[in-house]
Amino acid sequence: MKYLLTAVLALTLFSCKEKVEVAPLEETDSSPQEIIYEEYTGVEPTKPEETEIYEPVPPTVKPFGQNGAPSDAVVLFDGSNLDQWVSAKDSTAAAWILNKDGSMTVKDQTGDIQTKQNFGSVQLHLEWKSPAEVQREGQNRANSGVFLQGIYEVQILDNNDNDTYVNGQVGSIYKQHVPLAKASVPSGEWNTYDIIYHEPVFNEKGKKIQSGTITVMHNGVLIQDHVEIKGTTPYIGWPKNEAHGKGPIKLQDHGDNSRVSFRNIWVREL
Repeated sequence: MKYLLTAVLALTLFSCKEKVEVAPLEETDSSPQEIIYEEYTGVEPTKPEETEIYEPVPPTVKPFGQNGAPSDAVVLFDGSNLDQWVSAKDSTAAAWILNKDGSMTVKDQTGDIQTKQNFGSVQLHLEWKSPAEVQREGQNRANSGVFLQGIYEVQILDNNDNDTYVNGQVGSIYKQHVPLAKASVPSGEWNTYDIIYHEPVFNEKGKKIQSGTITVMHNGVLIQDHVEIKGTTPYIGWPKNEAHGKGPIKLQDHGDNSRVSFRNIWVREL
């Protein structure tokens, strides 16, 4: 009986083995696809003029116009008034403080301000400074932000001898991208942001089909290199990707007497 059971068990295992055998997986090529430029295929030119293009002619832009802005820029703030800005809360007149030195300063508890005009993809220049007199610490020290299309925030913060979470420090794409470097000037001096922003693209069903991107130069130092915008930049929660069109440029009142000042803000539509 012992030998009979052994033989039956062996036969059963052999039978099961045959039943569960599957064909091997097909090999797939996971290597990146070669990039082919259609305009550079076919018979290669043999004369220099065959690869020369004369139209369309790019427009001429004077690089230093009003307040140093390019001649084709929209000047959003030149120090003379707040006419280009409104309250983000109710579209009433912007209530921030207009200073004699040609800057404006956040007026605490009055709320964010935003441009009257809406924008899509842009080149944006602005200058900002934190107070020379240091107050508070962490995220409560000279906290503000600039929001592209009113949605995507590039953080403004005094991080001099003031560490915080790095995806919320100065120059971060808030809660998404840590800056490549911290390039701040001393507290109380003027910083510059030069931002290249390409807006996301949504299809007719409201689904995002192409992410937006941001490049940021902080005082001439590259700190965000064409990074992908993964969605909104909330304080709590995951990024969201609801369809939208053009939107305002918004400056933040963080609500903690941040006393951040701004000057020389201009934008070029791309």
